[in-house]
Amino acid sequence: MKLKLIQFFFAIFVPVIFLSCGNDDQNPLHKKSAAETNEIIKKQFIRANQQLIQKEADEMDYYATSHKLPVIRATSGIRYYVYSHSVKGDSIRTGMEITMDYNVSLLDGTPCYSSKTEGKKTFIVGREDIESGIHKGVQYLKRGDRAIFIIPSALAHGLLGDFKKIPPQMPIVYDVQVY
Repeated sequence: MKLKLIQFFFAIFVPVIFLSCGNDDQNPLHKKSAAETNEIIKKQFIRANQQLIQKEADEMDYYATSHKLPVIRATSGIRYYVYSHSVKGDSIRTGMEITMDYNVSLLDGTPCYSSKTEGKKTFIVGREDIESGIHKGVQYLKRGDRAIFIIPSALAHGLLGDFKKIPPQMPIVYDVQVY
């Protein structure tokens, strides 16, 4: 029994010891300078971030398609659909004070916030502390419009979420009526 244990030890651990002393030329970061290593790592983070952005974009597009929303894609990444146009409302611009009713939900339909329970939002476009996606989105509207915004996480609550109902890196859906 002892002999088998010793044989097992040599069969497993001796090759591991020899392999760990092997050639480090196979590790691409081993012979690189600190600047080269940092550049490689930076490129990996950029690639990973691009993949996350693409994943979110695909999820938002799927939401729009599955809900049959003929959304318009803004260059900012917001998707919006005005489903009730105002006949005589003013176009909304930066610096204007507006009030809006809203329902906020996740892409899976989970309700998060609503003006029915939280109260209407009144804010100055471009100057208040709310989601930057809302500031960008309402500028496609007129007073009295009703619209749906699908906002990417970078323009909503970002990497951390809101620490309450919106998880990290989560696009959100805003259904709004602007006054």
